[in-house]
Amino acid sequence: AFHQWIEDRYGSNAILDESELPGHAETEEQDFDKLKDAFLASDWAEMTPTKIEQGFEFSLGSSVVRGRMDAVFDIGEYWMVIDWKTGRPPQGEQMRSAVIQLSVYREAWQRISGTDKPVRAAFHYIMDNYTFEPSQLPDAGELATMLERDAYSESTSDER
Repeated sequence: AFHQWIEDRYGSNAILDESELPGHAETEEQDFDKLKDAFLASDWAEMTPTKIEQGFEFSLGSSVVRGRMDAVFDIGEYWMVIDWKTGRPPQGEQMRSAVIQLSVYREAWQRISGTDKPVRAAFHYIMDNYTFEPSQLPDAGELATMLERDAYSESTSDER
């Protein structure tokens, strides 16, 4: 429901109505209002995205990567891909997954836009008003290797 609200706020047409989203009935109005207030207090609320809910699909090594970027902003000297998060910042092993996800978003926008400008990617944790941007993201080659390694680890653990 929160992502739907952001899309509506930025004037984007949603793919699904908020009542169709998983967990919609579980969202408490009080929490939803807190999320909206927290977002409106962030720097992102005053910026206008170039794209909202930008879908992508591309091949990376032997993997096909699909997804959707919440928002893409043209900051001037660089592009910023933002993924809105209503939970808490990652810890431990979750951090590795976060870096992979942001790397995929960066690579996707580079391919979609064909840009020469640098592309950065971050999560914005709404309730904490905290934008998490790793100082370094793997490039396409490193990302392909990481995905291959993860796929291999999953396939060998399934065989056990």
